Amino acid sequence: MVGSVAATWGIAAAATGGVILRPWKLPEAVWAVAGAALLVSAGLLAPVDALHGVAKGTDVYLFLIGMMLLAELARLQGLFDWLAAKAARLANGNARRLFGLIYLVGTIVTVFLSNDATAVVLTPAVAAVARTVKAEQPLPYLLICAFIANAASFALPISNPANLVIYGSHMPPLLQWLQRFALPSLLSIVASFVVLRIVHRKALRQAIGTEGETPPLTTGGKVAAGGIVATALALMAASAMDWQLGLPTLLAGALTASCVLIATRTPPWQMLRCISWGVLPLVAGLFVLVQALEKTGLIDMIAQTLQAAARHSEIVTALGTGGLLAVACNLMNNLPAGLIAGTAVQAAHVSPQITGAVLVGVDLGPNLSVTGSLATILWLSALRRDGHYVGAWTFLKLGLLVMPPALVLSLGGLLAGQFFSPFITHLWKLLP
Repeated sequence: MVGSVAATWGIAAAATGGVILRPWKLPEAVWAVAGAALLVSAGLLAPVDALHGVAKGTDVYLFLIGMMLLAELARLQGLFDWLAAKAARLANGNARRLFGLIYLVGTIVTVFLSNDATAVVLTPAVAAVARTVKAEQPLPYLLICAFIANAASFALPISNPANLVIYGSHMPPLLQWLQRFALPSLLSIVASFVVLRIVHRKALRQAIGTEGETPPLTTGGKVAAGGIVATALALMAASAMDWQLGLPTLLAGALTASCVLIATRTPPWQMLRCISWGVLPLVAGLFVLVQALEKTGLIDMIAQTLQAAARHSEIVTALGTGGLLAVACNLMNNLPAGLIAGTAVQAAHVSPQITGAVLVGVDLGPNLSVTGSLATILWLSALRRDGHYVGAWTFLKLGLLVMPPALVLSLGGLLAGQFFSPFITHLWKLLP
């Protein structure tokens, strides 16, 4: 028994390491799926349990497909290029103003379209804008895409797939979500901006051009923009009614894609080819790995530890758990960390404050390193395709300045927010 437990943990650790480090430059999904297959073939996990683990991720798969459809439509139709170019024009030659405008666009995209869309789609657009305005130091603008992708990723349930993983079928209704996370999210966004702005104050004294042209927004781009706005509204409504978000996201993405393709009279093949389908087997493989760890008793052990700690002090447990997970995400990536933590908190039936602290740690913690989240890994890939490179040590030095104050303020805001809940509820009731 002890040997099988050790073997299961070893395979899970090796597979997770492969996802993070990508030996031989193989895709992340290869390592997650290989680990899951090895567990089954070695008899450490029954096939029925592996299928059960895959099935647990259904809502996440649907959510990701819908969001990837929307993000790829926006990219192909030039919507993000148009938004970023608008920001460049509004900057009017002021590097500091351009920094703020790109940060604002990144915040909006993350909140309403998810952090992966910010990393994958907005990064090339920002790189193009930096070239257009002839910025000698484009890195401050490109780093925005990585840091805001995580800093704003708990503003809404739809802002990060990890939110679905942690809460599962127990996603709070929208009003409860806003009561719990509006203040922490605002503090995270503002704190990250302030630190990034201070760190890059010298680089933002550079002169930038004012001749950048705004590309015309095509009919397809307008339809895609309308679809994204409609999707965000629909998902907020679904969240308010306590529905799972996967199916509504898929339907909204498919409907928007149909409208764009019909309006532009283009076949769907290019859009479908460009979508990063490898994310789906990656997530499925991670769900199987977590299922195997659950069978070894790891989840129960964590759940019991959480319950015991919460009985002594919920506040200390919330702060400690959020901080511990923020660091752990950078050692094992936030997807498997979120899967394990989410399963544990659901099994432990801990308070909303502790569950919220888990979510903040999983979402915000990855701003410490380049391997912390899938969004940051995707951001690195987008940079390399555009000829830019950010080393792990360079990112870590900046992450050590950006992440800790945002985390402390967000966790503090989460615990303080319970005192403001009645006020937010009253404001919500006043809305027509």
